[in-house]
Amino acid sequence: MDICKIPENASKCSGNTMECFMVLSTQAQKISIATLCGIFGTLCIFENSLVLYLIFSSPRTRKKPSYLFISSLALADILASIIFVCSFVNFHVFNGAGFSKESFLLQLGGVNTSFSASLSSLLLTALDRYISISRPSEYKLLMTRKRAWTALGVLWATCATIASLPLLGWNCCTLDSTCSELFPFVDESYLSGWVCFSLVLLGCIVYAYAHVLWRARQHVAYMEQHQAQLGKQNTRMRMDVMLAKTLAMVLAVLVLCWSPVLVLMIYSIFARLSDPLRKVFAFCSTLCLLNSMVNPIIYALRSKELNSSLRRVFSRFRRQLKASEESPEAESTHRSSVVET
Repeated sequence: MDICKIPENASKCSGNTMECFMVLSTQAQKISIATLCGIFGTLCIFENSLVLYLIFSSPRTRKKPSYLFISSLALADILASIIFVCSFVNFHVFNGAGFSKESFLLQLGGVNTSFSASLSSLLLTALDRYISISRPSEYKLLMTRKRAWTALGVLWATCATIASLPLLGWNCCTLDSTCSELFPFVDESYLSGWVCFSLVLLGCIVYAYAHVLWRARQHVAYMEQHQAQLGKQNTRMRMDVMLAKTLAMVLAVLVLCWSPVLVLMIYSIFARLSDPLRKVFAFCSTLCLLNSMVNPIIYALRSKELNSSLRRVFSRFRRQLKASEESPEAESTHRSSVVET
């Protein structure tokens, strides 16, 4: 049976799977997708690599749990960009349908792991800010580097396990079950579970940040009333408020970029998608890359520590560039003086 008829008689799987999901019909659509993926993916890799360099090149930032979670987010975005762009462009632009079910599900698992880890890293960052601003006196005792690394290990292991389930057998070919209209070989019940998992993560993040921003607003009011009495505590509270607002901006971008994709996934579970909607889903998928690209820009603009580290890197680069430009001139002058002698 042809997989193209799965929405109506969705219990079979055949070798025609891949072609039925290649929804970009014109050259203009393929060029547009390739351009978006190329621009977003390249910038995302460069920016997040720079964030990782800034964090781990500074002894002060790499020891803080907050920046360990941000590092996890940056790493997840880098991996998502590489795997997503390569597999997505190969599939939709070059119509790469020659690989097996296992290789496709392996690529899809890599994309799911990376994007799930990105979302989960943001949740850990939200919880970190929640503890920092709600229990500041106990923060260093509660949020140690060992606990932060343990949380990150559990996070990545959980995301990798959930993402590998289709490859391990939870797919519509192995189970002879209903297939998704959006992804080849993916069981519809698995897609429902992954969407629920993502929505639960988003709900927890929103709840944590709602509390963080409420406490941040209280801190601002408190600082305005006790400006002279706070001293060092005032500075720390201001940094907590600033970081909370920064990560709230990250959350806002996350929701805006992921909402279209999640809405279409949910819609596909309950109703049949038309070809135009499947094309819209393909273009909306690139918004996930846009989200990964925007996050480090927000860090660089809003985090004073990363901002100062970035300025130091640029300053050092300018000095090296200036020295390299002056060096040939000095060498040329030296040689001419030797010749004259």
